[in-house]
Amino acid sequence: MRIGFAKKDITPRVGVEMAGFGPFLNRRSMAIRDRLWSRAMAVEKGGKTWVLISNDLINLRLEQTHRIREYVCAGSGLPPEAVMVHCIHTHSGPATSLMHGWGQPDLPYLETLPRKIAASALAALANLQEATLHHAEVPCEGIGLNREYDKDAPPLEEVLEETWRPAHPELTDTTCHVLVARAADDPGKVLGFASYFGCHPVVCCQQTHYLHGDYAGVATNLLEREHLGSVGLFLQGAQGDVNSCVVHKPEPESLLALDVIAGRYARAVRKGITEAKQIEVDQIGCALHEVTFTRRLLTREEMVARLSEQEAILHAPGASDEAFEVRMAMVFAEAYRKLIRELDLGENLQPPTEMQGLRLGPVSLLGGPFETFQAIKNDVRASAQAPIPLVLGLTNDSLGYAPDKTVAARGGYAADNVPLMLGSLAFARAHEELVRELLALDAELNG
Repeated sequence: MRIGFAKKDITPRVGVEMAGFGPFLNRRSMAIRDRLWSRAMAVEKGGKTWVLISNDLINLRLEQTHRIREYVCAGSGLPPEAVMVHCIHTHSGPATSLMHGWGQPDLPYLETLPRKIAASALAALANLQEATLHHAEVPCEGIGLNREYDKDAPPLEEVLEETWRPAHPELTDTTCHVLVARAADDPGKVLGFASYFGCHPVVCCQQTHYLHGDYAGVATNLLEREHLGSVGLFLQGAQGDVNSCVVHKPEPESLLALDVIAGRYARAVRKGITEAKQIEVDQIGCALHEVTFTRRLLTREEMVARLSEQEAILHAPGASDEAFEVRMAMVFAEAYRKLIRELDLGENLQPPTEMQGLRLGPVSLLGGPFETFQAIKNDVRASAQAPIPLVLGLTNDSLGYAPDKTVAARGGYAADNVPLMLGSLAFARAHEELVRELLALDAELNG
């Protein structure tokens, strides 16, 4: 087996608009706290090769992934199914998708980004060398809480205590998985590592204007410095309903908590790097499926009526762009206008997306385009054939949340609002369909 790693700097220039946290915030970066990276891991075994790219970005859309793949495939000869593009979902990086009102992308940055990301993958392929693979699953606690089922975040001074644990840890990830590649001719040398954990990287808030990869990026940068020459990938798991234990605090508290929580995560991954045991990689593989998730369709009359409701807010006497309600109405109005245009043009309101899987011996990386809820991941883990199935979100595309059945039935932000923010219709059966598609990948990789 040969494994290669590489990374390329994708930090935007200071001043670009940042992603996340609210509608039309005009939140622009003012400094760089930690640089942002596109990191890649390439693996070759038995005549097969694949490459996984992890980006310190909130998300990428499918058309951006296709551009990245075109560059990688043209430069390497790999087929499209052998190139996976993943994002860690930091809310302290640049806006990268045309999500209505949630940060305006910087067009020069966006245009040059795919080639930079592809360069990390091509460099990792060029760096392939004989290596052994090691794995550990280690405790990783005191980082997240389930915001859907454990809503009230404790006071800051409480969660910053090292003994803090959420009221319902079983509704979060309590361990992280760590993969470590070591040089075959020098077992003490760490070529690179990948850590997997599910929790929103949202320690900071809408008042913070520093560019960084949040706790995941800060921790990974720290660990790379401890293993000079290594490259570390963060793989985002099922984080749709899991926030970090500190979020939406004022800037001084946010930046303090950022180092504390990044330190907790770094300690867990450090333990994993130290304790990881060599695993037998009998074969590797890749699978790519085009799938369509069912939407809750609306008639044109229904969309026009909903648009009228939002325009009534926008055009009310005294309406001010400073009001949150007005800014949210603008988000929803733009979404309905877009959907009506697409319907009139005969375009597909249930567009296809991608599901992708990578096999690495007993480990299967099962990637989907959602912010996946924990219950969905648990259902996949319970039925997967792979000994170590890892469910990745924010892979190749970004379609918002995949809420579990309970949250979907209740409705609200994750189930109803976020699809509109993306200019699309809500999902009808995300839980059931996503579990089915992830298990289909697992079956193809391990059947």
